[in-house]
Amino acid sequence: MDIRFTPDHEWIRRDGDIGTVGITHHAQETLGDVVFVDLPHVGMAYTQRSPAAVVESVKAAADVYMPVAGTVIEVNEALRDDPSLVNADPQGAGWFFRLRIADTAQFDALLDAAAYDAHSQHQG
Repeated sequence: MDIRFTPDHEWIRRDGDIGTVGITHHAQETLGDVVFVDLPHVGMAYTQRSPAAVVESVKAAADVYMPVAGTVIEVNEALRDDPSLVNADPQGAGWFFRLRIADTAQFDALLDAAAYDAHSQHQG
């Protein structure tokens, strides 16, 4: 499994042609306490960078963008009852959805951990 990041603070973990998507530690720290997550519908196809979900916190609401093009195959139902999982474990139990990746070259073009860390530190 390999993990990549977007400049918009989403992460995607790839296992074959399946990707698991969520928001990064940096994103959840910026948002503060997450109170609601609007997940995409299973079976929906999205293009890269299109909004697929919404995360709402006590501070703001933010779109969660598709890191790569693909079709949603599963959503994290646990977030409906306990959106605070996003704060507690954003890159683990707080994942948002899984998708079948349409183009693995899009995944390969995303930021690796070192590049994402540099990007996040630059943003402050």
